[in-house]
Amino acid sequence: MFDALSLLVVVAAVFSFVNHKILRLPTTIGVTLLVLAASLLLVVANALGVPIRASASALVGRLRFQELLLNQMLAFLLFAGALNVAVDFRDLLEQKWAVVLLATVGVLASTFLVGASTYVAAHALGAHLTVVECLLFGALISPTDPIAVLGMLRSASAPKAIEVQMAGEALFNDGIGVVTFSLILALMGGTAAMGHTPVTAVGMLVARQVVGSLVLGFGAGWVAFLFLRAVDNHQLEVLITIALAMGLYTLARALDASGPLAVVVAGLLIGSTGRSHAMSAKTVQHLDAFWEMVDEILNVVLFVMVGLQVLVVELTGRFLLLGVAAIVFVLVARFLSVGGTALAVRRLFPFPRGAVKLLTWGGLRGGLSLAMALSLGPSVSGRHTIQTMTYVVAVFSILVQGLSFKKLLPRIASALAT
Repeated sequence: MFDALSLLVVVAAVFSFVNHKILRLPTTIGVTLLVLAASLLLVVANALGVPIRASASALVGRLRFQELLLNQMLAFLLFAGALNVAVDFRDLLEQKWAVVLLATVGVLASTFLVGASTYVAAHALGAHLTVVECLLFGALISPTDPIAVLGMLRSASAPKAIEVQMAGEALFNDGIGVVTFSLILALMGGTAAMGHTPVTAVGMLVARQVVGSLVLGFGAGWVAFLFLRAVDNHQLEVLITIALAMGLYTLARALDASGPLAVVVAGLLIGSTGRSHAMSAKTVQHLDAFWEMVDEILNVVLFVMVGLQVLVVELTGRFLLLGVAAIVFVLVARFLSVGGTALAVRRLFPFPRGAVKLLTWGGLRGGLSLAMALSLGPSVSGRHTIQTMTYVVAVFSILVQGLSFKKLLPRIASALAT
């Protein structure tokens, strides 16, 4: 594992350097593009008779992308994102209903829309995915990826209202997506065997992973806030935040709650109330510098791994065609779910013209969706199809949507200003 991680960091550093000197794209997008191109060259070389893909695939497999992201990296990435989110907590509270609807009803609506569309397309192409497998794909692909979205927002000067909605939704809907994904997997395995009716089991799961996670995150964040307020030592205070991110994520998983949701709540609390009432200016400076560095390094490493996954997914013609179709399904479902949210909250705060289009195109999918897809085991017979579709959507989202989002802003800016 250490050898594989060492090579991964070296690749991340080299391609980041190449991007900085030559491509000059946003780091995560440029690195993803370079690694994807290098990986495809290995695939072509293998097809031409150079036996290199098997060794490269074995090395990538040793990294265990899904476990590394879901069990280790996600705690740091989400905490850093919530702590240094580019929106004020008070602005987030003002937009709370839009964020809540996008992160809950929007994700669920998209899950069913994508699932239904995928089922029709899969059977038309002879892939024969089951209804539940299609819903599973809908659940893992519907949440916007907080890592990709927050990275995009740093380089794009989006209007304040849109930035708040996108950042807030991205931070919370991944937790809802993981809960929905876990719920569908549990239903596939059968909850009745656990001694509960399916409805009771669903209610318990939702209560534990949503409500319980929010309470746990706030409670742990408040304890950390009290610790931070009691000292004035920036090294110790940075250590307290590291302990909060790691310990809370581990505790939430041990209690079968949602680690992502708990860590986001704690990060938002420390980033707002903690920054204002528990830290000196010197501590804030060191804390921000540390977590920004952690965020940048892990982001680059993550997107290197995303690019390398092309070596382990099955790129057959039928799977790729379904992946292209899934891009359309995901975008249409996103447009409808965002549009529905705009209609639901229009009396509280009207969505400006063009906002739905911007939120639709800026809803990036990335490493989290891919990690969930790669975590599927042999019990899901259509897992290879789901993994390829997820990879195609994620790559399109990161490269095409991520690169063009900034260019889309000026076209809609005048409408947003009205």
